[in-house]
Amino acid sequence: MAIHRTNPFRSFLLTLILLLVPVACSPAHGQIPAYAGEPPSLATKDKQTAVLAGGCFWGVDAVFKHVKGVKSVVSGYSGGSASAANYETVSSGTTGHAESVKITYDPSQVRFSELLRIFFSVATDPTQLNRQGPDEGTQYRSVIFYANEDQKQTALAYIEQLNKAKVFSRPIVTEVVPLKAFYPAEAHHQNFLELHPNYPYIVFNDLPKLRALQRQFPNFYKK
Repeated sequence: MAIHRTNPFRSFLLTLILLLVPVACSPAHGQIPAYAGEPPSLATKDKQTAVLAGGCFWGVDAVFKHVKGVKSVVSGYSGGSASAANYETVSSGTTGHAESVKITYDPSQVRFSELLRIFFSVATDPTQLNRQGPDEGTQYRSVIFYANEDQKQTALAYIEQLNKAKVFSRPIVTEVVPLKAFYPAEAHHQNFLELHPNYPYIVFNDLPKLRALQRQFPNFYKK
């Protein structure tokens, strides 16, 4: 079910139901412990990229656009082939793609592990398998697509740390897999929250993530 992409009337009704019935659609777990073991090699002077998937890319995109040190965020698809990298095909859940965001950031202002901390704290629920809130399917799975060995080891070690500390009530199921390619999504999916702040799905599922970011990470939040 992808209530944000169905016809407007059905989307409105489903969103209204979700508003009336408590459902864990927005992570907002609370700030989780930081990871202190990031390799010095990730702290370069050059801009770096991180590709993350955590459910509908609208909300993940919006969160990281408000993080200091992030220079750009692009919504797109990763995990599948170039020929399948379009919304209608990805929505089938059979392409291997996950709705993803490509984050370009300045590591002198925000570290890779800090992006992961924000990702796990407010952008996604890393304990949900092949879904996120009201959205179901492998295209909504949680994934860290690592670009190099240091990103891989940082992600794996951080997840192990959080699982051992039982930070979440359930184990983290976020995949850590190599980045093969990233394909930008269609133009109408880019910067969606800023362009459609009153869209019912955005109001219920994604604006709470921005409020959680501002509340939990005031030193990283930018307007």
